[in-house]
Amino acid sequence: MTTTSTPGKRRTIRFGNRQQLQQILAFAGLVVIFGFFSFASPYFLDWGNVKGILLATAVTGIMALGATFVIATGGIDLSVGTGMTLCSVMTAVFLANLGLPLAVGVLGGLAVGALIGLVNGLNVSYLRLPPFIATLATMMIAQGLSLVISGTKPIYFSDVAGFDKIAAGELIPELPNAVLIFFVAAAIAGVVMSKTLTGRYALSIGSNEEATAISGVNVRRWKVVIYVVAGLFTGLAGVVLASRLNSAQPGLGLGYELEAIAAVVIGGTSLRGGKATILGTVIGALIMATLTNGLRIMSIPQEWQRVAVGVVIILAVWADILRRGKEA
Repeated sequence: MTTTSTPGKRRTIRFGNRQQLQQILAFAGLVVIFGFFSFASPYFLDWGNVKGILLATAVTGIMALGATFVIATGGIDLSVGTGMTLCSVMTAVFLANLGLPLAVGVLGGLAVGALIGLVNGLNVSYLRLPPFIATLATMMIAQGLSLVISGTKPIYFSDVAGFDKIAAGELIPELPNAVLIFFVAAAIAGVVMSKTLTGRYALSIGSNEEATAISGVNVRRWKVVIYVVAGLFTGLAGVVLASRLNSAQPGLGLGYELEAIAAVVIGGTSLRGGKATILGTVIGALIMATLTNGLRIMSIPQEWQRVAVGVVIILAVWADILRRGKEA
């Protein structure tokens, strides 16, 4: 066919096939992990435990959706974990301390996430800080602000009617709302990535930032937009986590960013940018949550659980390097 006659288009088709192959491999890995733990423990397939896996996936997965956009540009966001905690704390301040209406408090939590993304985007785009350093600084600032604002103590939503239903309610019977929110957020992220300028420019910047700028795209401005989009997902994760716990826990956050980044890379998004898949990120988040849950239900000590997660991260990055080598 004429549509495949040029080298450039042949490369595009090979790229698409490799991306689909990575998604298939990630899904196969999820099936293998799920099957292993099903045989290893009679309690793993209990629906209550499966719901627990889905709930854990929801929080990590929502953060990973935002991280996908940043990583697509060739950047990184280390602030998603503590940023999520700060959003939880600020949502608690708005609702529990200030007594604002539920919708206003939730929107406030999302706005804090967007603000975190804006700070990251400005630091990376206009101050020209490396994304690793810029978001590492934001990670530390968010952690400190969470402890200062909360007075290092949890803030509870006991008197905020309906807040716990955001995560624990069931609009669909036997499916917690947190999981539903995650799937809806994933669908929105998929549309944004594939059908809007935000997604297309994120991939273009990650593929070749200089060429993108030469073509007339305001790269600095769009980087800021992309980080703000990622921040909105961080804010949503913060609201969902706070609702799930029915409290804002200022000591949480550290470590979540590694699981989110691992989920993104396992799913097929390249750490070098220019290649991203929202469906793969969803699968990657399910793998991370299933692995952690399975190790826990088998009574594996927590320190060894962290070792296992670290090994998965190494394997995911190594696989990304191998993919890039083949594409070159």
